[in-house]
Amino acid sequence: QVQLVESGGGLVQPGGSLRLSCAASGRIFRVNTMAWYRQALGSTRDLVASITSGGSATYATAADSVKGRFTISRDNAKNTVYLQMNSLKPEDTAVYYCNADIKTAALVPTNNYWGQGTQVSVSS
Repeated sequence: QVQLVESGGGLVQPGGSLRLSCAASGRIFRVNTMAWYRQALGSTRDLVASITSGGSATYATAADSVKGRFTISRDNAKNTVYLQMNSLKPEDTAVYYCNADIKTAALVPTNNYWGQGTQVSVSS
């Protein structure tokens, strides 16, 4: 059983910062690409950023507005991915979901897992 547990969401004023964390736990052989998605009320769930096990980060073109403000990173020893969010805007308000491609054993296929989501609200 694999779990992804997010933390770090909350209410912040415009211009503020938050750091989201997502830790993978359970039966893990290897964690491949990890990513953050977000879903605003009434909208689709969109990719924000992803990062490979080697540390190569990609920011989704649909999330152009986060470039220069958000930074994705990971700690492979802790099977944890982070999303540092600076200069937050009201339009960043959404539920943020962690996603990861994980192998639970050497000879089994990689499966994709989701966290339960953490609410980020940006408001004065």
